[in-house]
Amino acid sequence: MKRNRVAIGTRGSKLALWQAEWVKSELNRLYPDLEVELIKIKTTGDKILDVPLAQVGGKGLFVKEIEESLLRHESDIAVHSMKDVPTDFPEGLHLAVVCKREDPRDAFISKIRNSEFKFQKFRDLSKGAKVGTSSLRRSCQLLNIRPDIRIEQLRGNLDTRLRKLDEGQFDAIILAAAGVKRLGLHHRITEILDFDVSLPAIGQGAVGIECRTEDGFINKLIAPLGHPETFICVKAERAFLKRLEGGCQVPIAAYARIIRHKSEARNQKSNPPSPPFSKGGQGGINQIYDINHQSILVMDGLVGSITGDTVIKAHIEGNPDQAEHLGSEIAEDILSRGAKAILDEVYGRGILEVNGEISS
Repeated sequence: MKRNRVAIGTRGSKLALWQAEWVKSELNRLYPDLEVELIKIKTTGDKILDVPLAQVGGKGLFVKEIEESLLRHESDIAVHSMKDVPTDFPEGLHLAVVCKREDPRDAFISKIRNSEFKFQKFRDLSKGAKVGTSSLRRSCQLLNIRPDIRIEQLRGNLDTRLRKLDEGQFDAIILAAAGVKRLGLHHRITEILDFDVSLPAIGQGAVGIECRTEDGFINKLIAPLGHPETFICVKAERAFLKRLEGGCQVPIAAYARIIRHKSEARNQKSNPPSPPFSKGGQGGINQIYDINHQSILVMDGLVGSITGDTVIKAHIEGNPDQAEHLGSEIAEDILSRGAKAILDEVYGRGILEVNGEISS
């Protein structure tokens, strides 16, 4: 190896550091002589904690400063939660690798009362129950099912959100299951929400690695960390988001998965399949994934109004080699059925309110 040091740019939250440390451990496993350093970087999203993300506006709230570190050659790679990554990259940077996905679903976490969960399931919530979430995507879907609950603003890292729940500020909160599991807090999860209750954010549960496009050494170094199946699925979801011109703070959701046989597709609309196969090997945005000709990509997407009054859903199936086309096609379907008016309203509002509460 001509270089023996790699600097990883990462946010400083416990979950972000877990992800960066995991990448570091994998690189050390592959290259025992490699020195890997973590550089903690505070992003705009980390600095603004007293304002809903939807009010902050803009894209890349959790990646911009890390990308600037890459462009200044202060970092060699950036480790991101894929749900935070915009669909467009600054000139000179690209998404080189997407690692194998964790559970993409949302987790319902109830307040604990007398050593037991106060509510056993989301649908068991009492009328007027206070549910904390920082996501318009989540709130619009939950309100669509339970318009009687109150969605209230919840920001901060995972520990902070759980503390606020334990202090009694909320009856329940909604978090990404992947983050809760990665930090070893499985026991706090009351219920994993099915996709027909809460379809996840684009790329949720997946970790991406960004680097300088022309840095051949780094691109080759990190390629073995990629999981091609996850990359294809995330690519379809990001094409959906790109066509809708959305960011991570708008009520847009999608989940794509690859299944072995077309006959199984009918059963994959509400719950995630077990991983159908894992080939490991090289990652990369332009890689072709050699899969069985019977395998298909199955994808669900939605756009919802802030109040939850309207949720427009769509489903598509097709060849995994056409992932981006399928993502764009399902977006066109949703746009044709009224999503444009919903998104125009979201983007046009200076203050976003849900049930009278400023929220995101």
